[in-house]
Amino acid sequence: MEQVQVKPKREMLNYINVFRGLAILLIVAGHTMQFGNKGTWINNIAFEVFTGGTALFIFISGFLFQHLSDKFEYKTYLKKKWTNVILPYIITAIPGIILCFTMPVVYGNPFEGLNPLVQIGVFLTTGRVHNVPTWYIPMIVIFFLLADIFLVLEKKKVLYKFLPVLFLITFFVPRIDIEPSYLTGLTYGAKYLAYVKYILNGFVHFSSMYILGMYFSANKSKIDLCFKYRWGLIFIMLLTSVIDIFLNHNFQINNNTISKIFLTLLVLGYLQHYDKPIKNCTLFNNAIDFIAKYSFSIFFVHWYIIFAFNQIFKIPKVIPVNNFSDLLTAVGTVGIRYFVVIIISLGVLYLLKKLLAKLNVKNTRTIVGV
Repeated sequence: MEQVQVKPKREMLNYINVFRGLAILLIVAGHTMQFGNKGTWINNIAFEVFTGGTALFIFISGFLFQHLSDKFEYKTYLKKKWTNVILPYIITAIPGIILCFTMPVVYGNPFEGLNPLVQIGVFLTTGRVHNVPTWYIPMIVIFFLLADIFLVLEKKKVLYKFLPVLFLITFFVPRIDIEPSYLTGLTYGAKYLAYVKYILNGFVHFSSMYILGMYFSANKSKIDLCFKYRWGLIFIMLLTSVIDIFLNHNFQINNNTISKIFLTLLVLGYLQHYDKPIKNCTLFNNAIDFIAKYSFSIFFVHWYIIFAFNQIFKIPKVIPVNNFSDLLTAVGTVGIRYFVVIIISLGVLYLLKKLLAKLNVKNTRTIVGV
C-alpha cells in the first residue's frame, strides 16, 4: 500500500509574532501620544518618536506573505484576503460610518451632504475618513493584487534588485498629509481624488518596506547581520531621527519612515537573536502573543476608543504644551490615554470574540479580525 506523504507543518516564527505585537503597540502610540503645539520642538520630537509604526506593520506583511508563499495560488490568496481582511474591515467600519453621518463636524466628514450611499462607497474605498488608520486597507489591497507579480519577479531573481530604487523613492517621496480641514472649498470629486492620491502615495512610499520584508523572509540567515551590526544601525537610526526633527522644525519637511527602517532592522535582529530567552519568559511571551493575535482587530477598532476617550474627557487629539507644567500634564495624559485605549480595545475585542463563539459563529475572524 502506497504511503501518503504528509508535508511538514510550516514553522511558527515566534520572533515575527512578537514583532507583530510590538508593531501594533507602536501604531497605537502614534495615534494616542501626540502632544506639543504644532511646529514646536516638543511636537516634532514626539512625532518622530511615536509615529511611523505603519512601516513596521508593512514590513511584517511582506515578510509573512513570502514566508507563506510556498502554497501560493492567486485566486485562493485573494479569496482569503477577502475573508480575513476586507470583510472585517467592512464590518468594523460601521461605527465610523454612523459617526460620520451623526457627528459630521465633530468626527470630521468632508463629504457631508453627499448622497449617503455614495458616502459609504467613498469611506470604504479610502479608509481615511470614517476610521483614520484604515487608509492602510485600500493601500494594502494594491499589494494583494500585485502578489502574483511579486512572486514571479522573485523567482526570476530580479525583485530584490529593485530595493535600492525603492528606498530612494521612500527617502525622496515622503508621505503626504491629509485632514478634512485641508479640503475646504474643493468639490466632492476633488476631495475624493485627494484621498485616492493619499492612498497611492502610501503605496509608493512604503513599497520598499514590503519588499524588504519579503527579502528577509527569503533570506532568513541575513537577519543575524541586523544584530551583528546593531550599533551601526542604532547610530544611523538616531542620526536620521535627529536630521528629520531638524528638517521638520525648520523647513516643515518630515519623513520619519527613514529612521523606522533602521528601527525595523534592529527589532528584527534583536527578536531573532533572543528568540529562545523570549520563549522561556512565559509571562512576557504569552502577553505579547495575546496582543499579536488581536493586532489586526486592535488596528480596526482603536481609533473609535481614542475618539470616545477624547470626547468624554474633553481632550484634544494633540495636547497643547506652553510651559514645563503643561509638558508634564501632557505626557501624563497621553500615557493614560495610550494604556486605556490598549486595554479597552483588547477587552472589547475579547468579549466580542467570546460572544460570537457562543452564538456559534465559527469564523469570528471574518467579523472582528481575530
